[in-house]
Amino acid sequence: MQVLERFQKEVIAVFRIVVGFLFATHGAAALFGVLGTEQVSAFVWPSWWASLIQTVGGALVMIGLGTRYAALLCSGSMAYAYFSVHQAGALLPVQNGGEKAALFCFAFLLIAFLGNGAWSVQRAARTPVQAATK
Repeated sequence: MQVLERFQKEVIAVFRIVVGFLFATHGAAALFGVLGTEQVSAFVWPSWWASLIQTVGGALVMIGLGTRYAALLCSGSMAYAYFSVHQAGALLPVQNGGEKAALFCFAFLLIAFLGNGAWSVQRAARTPVQAATK
């Protein structure tokens, strides 16, 4: 399947950008009370802190800066959300409303392992330095 492998880095980048954007907007909506979402109270555990992680972590993943670390933090926060909030309601995500938490958890885990892909701030910042050393 060389045709699919040919654009692997670009597809990883698009996946990273879309997942990061969705996560950042999800967090920003709760953090600032926009997009039809009620604002969470400042510094309240865990809702405000989760929203902050979602906003900042999602933005970092989206632009590709510290991606692996940010994605790992985002993945862990969604695992925490699933097991502390949703799991108590029922066994399966479809029963307990935890589909988004489970999907984000595993999407960010994948990003943490795959890295940035083709386009990222981190890659753009590294390119001139690497070119000068060669």
